[in-house]
Amino acid sequence: MKRLRLNTILLAGVSVVAFSGSALAQDADTAPEAQETAEQAIVVTGSRTISNGNNSPTPVTVIATDTLKDLRPTSLTESVQVLPVFSGSRSQTSNPSATGGVGGGNGVAAQLNLRNIGANRNLVLMDGRRVPPTSISNIVDADVIPQLLIERVDTVTGGVSAVYGSDAVTGVVNFITNKNFTGVKAYIQGGMSEYGDAGQMSAGVAAGSDLFGGRGHLTLSYEYRDDEGVDRRSARPWFNRPVVVGSGTVAAPYRLITNATLANLPFGGRITCTGVCPVNGQYFASDGVLSAFVPGTTYAGTPNTQVGGAGGYVDLTLKAEQRMHQMYGRFDFELGENINFFLVGSANYKRNSFYTDEVQLQNITMSRTNAFLAPSYQAQIPTATFTFNRMFAQPERANAVPESRQLMATLGLNGKVGSFDWNFAYTRGSSRLETLLRNNVNNQKLSAALDVVTNAGGQPVCYAATQAATAAAYASCVPLNLFGPTSASAAAIDYILDDTPYVAQTNQDDVIADISGSPFDNWAGPVTVALSGEWRKQTFESSSAASPVMYADCTNLRFNCTARNVTTGAGTFLYRQTFPASPQIKQSVWEVAAEANVPLLRDTAFFKSLDLNGAVRYTSYDTVGDYWTWKIGADWHLNDDLRFRGTISRDIRAPTLNDLYAPTSVVIVNNQDLLTGATNQVPSVNVPNPNLTAEIGKTWTVGGVYKPSFIPGLSLAVDYYSIKIDGAITTVQGFQANIQNGCNLNGVSLYCDLIVRNAAGTVTSWLVRPVNLAQIETYGVDFELNYNGRLFGQAFNLRGLAAWQPHIRYIQPSVPTIDQGGVAFGSTGLTSSPSVRLTGIASYAVTDAFKVSAMYRWRNRMKLWGDPTVVWAAGEGTVAPYGQMSLNLSYEFKPSTIGSAEVFLNIQNLFNAIPPAANAPGTSTSPGGFGGFAITDDPIGRFWTAGVRFRF
Repeated sequence: MKRLRLNTILLAGVSVVAFSGSALAQDADTAPEAQETAEQAIVVTGSRTISNGNNSPTPVTVIATDTLKDLRPTSLTESVQVLPVFSGSRSQTSNPSATGGVGGGNGVAAQLNLRNIGANRNLVLMDGRRVPPTSISNIVDADVIPQLLIERVDTVTGGVSAVYGSDAVTGVVNFITNKNFTGVKAYIQGGMSEYGDAGQMSAGVAAGSDLFGGRGHLTLSYEYRDDEGVDRRSARPWFNRPVVVGSGTVAAPYRLITNATLANLPFGGRITCTGVCPVNGQYFASDGVLSAFVPGTTYAGTPNTQVGGAGGYVDLTLKAEQRMHQMYGRFDFELGENINFFLVGSANYKRNSFYTDEVQLQNITMSRTNAFLAPSYQAQIPTATFTFNRMFAQPERANAVPESRQLMATLGLNGKVGSFDWNFAYTRGSSRLETLLRNNVNNQKLSAALDVVTNAGGQPVCYAATQAATAAAYASCVPLNLFGPTSASAAAIDYILDDTPYVAQTNQDDVIADISGSPFDNWAGPVTVALSGEWRKQTFESSSAASPVMYADCTNLRFNCTARNVTTGAGTFLYRQTFPASPQIKQSVWEVAAEANVPLLRDTAFFKSLDLNGAVRYTSYDTVGDYWTWKIGADWHLNDDLRFRGTISRDIRAPTLNDLYAPTSVVIVNNQDLLTGATNQVPSVNVPNPNLTAEIGKTWTVGGVYKPSFIPGLSLAVDYYSIKIDGAITTVQGFQANIQNGCNLNGVSLYCDLIVRNAAGTVTSWLVRPVNLAQIETYGVDFELNYNGRLFGQAFNLRGLAAWQPHIRYIQPSVPTIDQGGVAFGSTGLTSSPSVRLTGIASYAVTDAFKVSAMYRWRNRMKLWGDPTVVWAAGEGTVAPYGQMSLNLSYEFKPSTIGSAEVFLNIQNLFNAIPPAANAPGTSTSPGGFGGFAITDDPIGRFWTAGVRFRF
């Protein structure tokens, strides 16, 4: 039914709104339409003293929402990411995960990331006010923003902590609402991929009207989105399970292989036994029948991962499913001549669904007399037990279903006192995340179901059910037959799998007040100042039915269950996938700030104008102490054609509640121990660090804007930036190769403490901990070229945006510096960072009603990994460049004098460009799982969207 509905929409009409390149602009280069919008706006970006971005010393990129919906008519947050300044942002195709440090309950939340230095190092604002976080890690799921009434998006690409508050190390993304919208607008659209999947349907309506004789104004909007996603990576013919094998040494260099399988985990299961054992290494190619294993091609360093052969693999979600309801309302009322009241409320109800894992049964112990094993095979096994491995793909994959309820309400007043504008607002944000882990393996039940004996009646039963002390507890135990690809009964599968809920609540209260204006004029013009203060408090708490402190009861469970050791804490976890429960934890902060803009020169030789801008802020956290931040900037107009600007700033980012107090969480991982060469499934344990302090950033920018008067409509902006962050909060993972080497080769205790071994020297767990360890350095150049003119009497626009960011260095003591610049994959959630990112746009109005536009996005060749010490096989270690074209067509008509309509067709990835195969070291244990392509590339393929928009 869903696809029928989508096809109906697609056939309803075709055309696309032409891309209005004049609406995408960078501050002083803002084209006429966007510039007019920016100048009319009350809310400012980049400064609290300057009325718009045109004279801000900090680079500001402005993009109108009407432009965004034509660029990518999916979600606003996806559309914003066409700007090259964004890199490393996460979305529905970003290797979906739920558990672990990156997932945080919903790893497919819309996370905006400026320059790929971390989504929690830039601020997300709405109308200049901080949007409450939607998770313990201080990340904002930007889908909480009401999209239908957003007028434009301003992106500040520089450190502005002194202006907007802590955490604005790399900049600010400010969503500006249309507060004066009058009338009604609506849309309905549907889309589908070239492969007949990934269907999308969305619709929305917004209305605005003056009330009480013009003293009040009310705006309301509602949007619905339904995205089927793509629930298997194999749904794309180009996806051939690429992984990286080897150990990164001269003897076993890294190399990218495709068609990868796991030799030790065939779908029917494989026997390993010792002594004279004829069935050793054989596997169940069919139910109950052993066959000689068919090996593939293997490489040194990862002998269990092969090309081809009879091994198993996983097939996880390519794009998460999403269903969303989004509501917004704003009421303004003029209380008096110089005072206004406003109330704003928004709500977002979103449900995602994605598959996170197949059940991998590794090195489990089986009894030779297992009732499901044929007697002829039992007789060939010389020991009482044997080892069994199987990719247990017969049950449905582990399925994470995060459902979020995000509520945000603001109550405020604003007005004037003389020549000063003042604002006061209180914002309450409440985010509730309920993540249901479906098909979560209960390890205690699994252990019981695998130990199968024959009862007096000759029927297979669970051993624990035959023992007096545990018969009642395991009365419902259903024996599990693993000997074959489809050998397990539905009842046995149902017995070992549970659905485990996790519920997290994040709240934030935020009170902010500011006043700005011009107290006096100096020799060059009005001096403007702004004073502001803010107090906010954030709390978090969670509950979990599958906590990592829950252990299996191993009474009468003879195999595959280790009772918890009260001294070491080691033991078998009750569930394979866990979420930590947390009591309420909290953090509060207050800040005061001042900003001034001082004109120094006007209309003199070489100085049409010269302004100096400065800001200072004092921030006090009840958790990590007190900090000062500041910013100094200058804006120099040489003449009407040429302008120069520059800033230098000191910025901070405080550790999040997750960094400081997150409860211990556990994820089972497969990683190689470089000391012993062994690869085993062991827990990766995420632990907090309450001793963290804020990280300190220093940013400086310098640039220029050129608008030649002899070529009307042409402008060029170039800005250089440099960002250095000291004491950067870095999540250090004990299993990472550089950390292991820092311990094994250099004996650094900080790193060795992250590798937990038993008396025999075997790794029993890896620790993952945030520390103030690194220094992060990056620099680059942003370009924007714009031409707005006419061709054959019709509007013609060209625009090019580019970002060059050659290095993102993570400098840590006693280990090699990791450089993520121009790298496709990284640890701890770091994603693709092309060093060259381009977006080019051409738009032409063929007639007043019919418009055509095209957009081309390109990134350069990237390295697969940023560690300079690892060795790659000759010709390996990079991923080819990638680009894609989008086309937009639209036709507007006015069926009556009271409104207009527009039908459109949008084609993303017009030529169905295939992303080149790519992956990261460490992926050899899960072919068909993580990665397979760089996050910046398009894995969905050619995508058609058609619909109609109305305005009354």
